[in-house]
Amino acid sequence: MEYDVAAIIQGYTQGYFLMADDSNNLGWYGSNERTLIPLDERFRYPQSLQRVLNQERFTVAVNRDFLGVVAGCANREITWISPELEKIYWLLYQAGYAYSFETWQGDKLAGGILGIVIGGAFIGESMFFNISEGSKVAMVKLVERLRQRKFLLFDAQMMNPHLARFGAYHVDGEEYEVLLKKALLTPCALI
Repeated sequence: MEYDVAAIIQGYTQGYFLMADDSNNLGWYGSNERTLIPLDERFRYPQSLQRVLNQERFTVAVNRDFLGVVAGCANREITWISPELEKIYWLLYQAGYAYSFETWQGDKLAGGILGIVIGGAFIGESMFFNISEGSKVAMVKLVERLRQRKFLLFDAQMMNPHLARFGAYHVDGEEYEVLLKKALLTPCALI
């Protein structure tokens, strides 16, 4: 099946995201409420994680093992990342839109975050870990990177208890559109 990368990116720029349903049918989804990860002082994390960060047990990399991160994100009992969506992520990666932000422990992939970068927006698709704390350290280090690179928006799409611990918050659809439009006009680079 042939995919049009420009059309897919257009969907993301309009505030939609791709997900597969229980039958692996791929579709575009939107929401009246979006979850954002703060890129300011509202970003927080547990003190126990600060101890892990101080120990420097993990190193970070971008796109060192993109397919490994996609596979890690898809490897769960209930997943919205179908084989078709994995192929789309690979195409977006080849076109310079999809990224994996990774933590490593030695030569072992510890965890990672899969996302789409358009302008100053990082649209988080999924995250996973192979080693305890791997994805949490990835989150902290990714926020640091997004701040350094002057990104305006870290869209996490949907809330969960894990994201709430980092200060994730909801915005309504209207506010999200305003923030997204501003971010899309801001040239940024993750690497």
